[in-house]
Amino acid sequence: MTASMAGTPAAQTPESRASDARRPEILALGEAMIEFNQSAKDQPNYLQGFGGDTSNFCIAAARQGAKTGFVSAVGSDHFGRLLIDLWEREQVETSLVRVDPHAPTGVYFVSHGPEGHAFDYLRAGSAASRYAPDDLPLDAIAAAKVIHLSGISLAISVSACDAALAAIGHARANGVLVSFDTNLRLKLWPLARARAVMLEAIRQTDICLPSWDDVTELTGLTGRDEIVDFLLSHGPRVVALKLGKEGSYIATPDERRVVPGHVVNAVDATGAGDCFGGAFIARIVAGDDPFQAARYANVAAALSTQGYGAVAPIPSRATVEHILAG
Repeated sequence: MTASMAGTPAAQTPESRASDARRPEILALGEAMIEFNQSAKDQPNYLQGFGGDTSNFCIAAARQGAKTGFVSAVGSDHFGRLLIDLWEREQVETSLVRVDPHAPTGVYFVSHGPEGHAFDYLRAGSAASRYAPDDLPLDAIAAAKVIHLSGISLAISVSACDAALAAIGHARANGVLVSFDTNLRLKLWPLARARAVMLEAIRQTDICLPSWDDVTELTGLTGRDEIVDFLLSHGPRVVALKLGKEGSYIATPDERRVVPGHVVNAVDATGAGDCFGGAFIARIVAGDDPFQAARYANVAAALSTQGYGAVAPIPSRATVEHILAG
């Protein structure tokens, strides 16, 4: 896998940069960023890491053995090089990442306090926010088994939203499953717009991966069955409602049940929901049913909370399988 850090013209398709690229089964579209995570409460030091929900998802799926690829843009800067190096180390296909010489790579900070972790973002005008429908790697999308997006993929800009919806439409036209994580961020857009756009995406989604706080805000509903009834009625065939340490509530048109969480001593929940999603979709692609996939993903997500940062603590397939076997 290679990705040149020289500026890639918008007219050049990502596929043309890597004719020998490994064919990803799972693609994720969105923004990746450089993370600076507070090393401890009340300490001024920050550890440099990596984040961005769909990138975390992609790495989590790759660590479970799936063939993954990331669809996005980074700046032609040091942070962009760090992200591409990260994906290559994680065996995430990088040929579908554009390098934008005219925009920076996004950055965010994680601080820890009595009420949990807080996020501050420097992402306005980032390379990923300039992504547009003409930048999409249509051949790679059509050849995948699943494409994954999130509410953040839709929220970072109008052009990125258009690209995300176009990717969903192209995937469905080619028989590719669509996975969608709500990931509502009201700092990025108002609730009314988020509701309208996300519900349109959910109508075209096969597997919906909402978090409790997000989906109660989006729907105004507070009952588990009310929520999954609402989502299933809008199109998805599988809903995996993430419940934190309680586990997940998995629903299909024919069956639903709580899959209990795995108990750990958590220190930082950053990216745990993304880890759940990546592990869940990796196991679906591997042939698990949604309830088996959730049992696996619950363990992966729990283990990811035992270290700081969104990426470093994501467990490998061998680690998760060892826990499940024990």
